[in-house]
Amino acid sequence: MRMQFVALSVSVLVATVTAASAQQAAPPLQTFLGNAEIMALVDKAKADRKNDAPLVAEPILSLAPYRAMLEYRPLQAPAALHEKDAELMVVLAGTGDIVTGGRIVDEKRVNAANLAGPAIADGKSQSVAKGDMLIVPANTPHQVIPTGGAPIVLMTLHVPSAPPNWP
Repeated sequence: MRMQFVALSVSVLVATVTAASAQQAAPPLQTFLGNAEIMALVDKAKADRKNDAPLVAEPILSLAPYRAMLEYRPLQAPAALHEKDAELMVVLAGTGDIVTGGRIVDEKRVNAANLAGPAIADGKSQSVAKGDMLIVPANTPHQVIPTGGAPIVLMTLHVPSAPPNWP
């Protein structure tokens, strides 16, 4: 009987520690960020940039399963394609061209749901500036190219594809 009590006590302790660890590992809920805090994130991204990295991402808001990201893009980064997610982009600062469609040149698989390559061939270019918004459908190649001699700063949000019978 005593052995069963000890085993039960250890099981409860392990479950409690595991639950506490899982709660600590969860990202903090962040549902609002003011302009001053966002501009501080831009400064953080500049400081976090390593060498000639074309892109530095910093989390802005988080509400599972969504995470809005700040993307500081001083240089042209590789083209991307997200097979399972659409991507909403809002220009926070700077100007650029966002190329969509076409095909990724020298396409390589990055992970189970994403492809990348150095450029897009036969895509459509859209000039963007502060305040502009764009949504890139899932399975659509896209690439952000800063223009005007300064970085472009975006807020991006990946959105799962709609179910097949969605209106």
